[in-house]
Amino acid sequence: MRLADFKVSVIENQDVMKGEIQNKFAEPEQCPVRNVLDRIGDKWSMLVLLLLEEKGLLRFNEIDKHIATISQKMLSVTLKGLQADGLVKRTIYPQVPPKVEYELTELGQTLIPHLNILVEWAKNNMSKIEASRLQYKS
Repeated sequence: MRLADFKVSVIENQDVMKGEIQNKFAEPEQCPVRNVLDRIGDKWSMLVLLLLEEKGLLRFNEIDKHIATISQKMLSVTLKGLQADGLVKRTIYPQVPPKVEYELTELGQTLIPHLNILVEWAKNNMSKIEASRLQYKS
């Protein structure tokens, strides 16, 4: 193989790889990581999941009290999204007033160790991140 042919081959392979990578991450539906992070990487979902793991079965108002800075509307939207993804189970009891409880599903439980690793990483590196942010602003 001549050097010129090799260079063309490498450039073509790079273009193909670049296209594959762009296609792989272009749409959330085609990228499992992006799809999941779009759902649990918001401001509240991880907190709700970690709270349910720590406290177990909780009613809506109990979750609201534990995460005092979330609005009830946002908590409702967050719980519905987590329920739609199969991470949280919602149980309604037929009584007046209706009693509704939330808990992690088996699938939700399997996510917790991974979230705990992220929590630990954040605790260990927060001071470095804050220092970097201060330096960046300067």
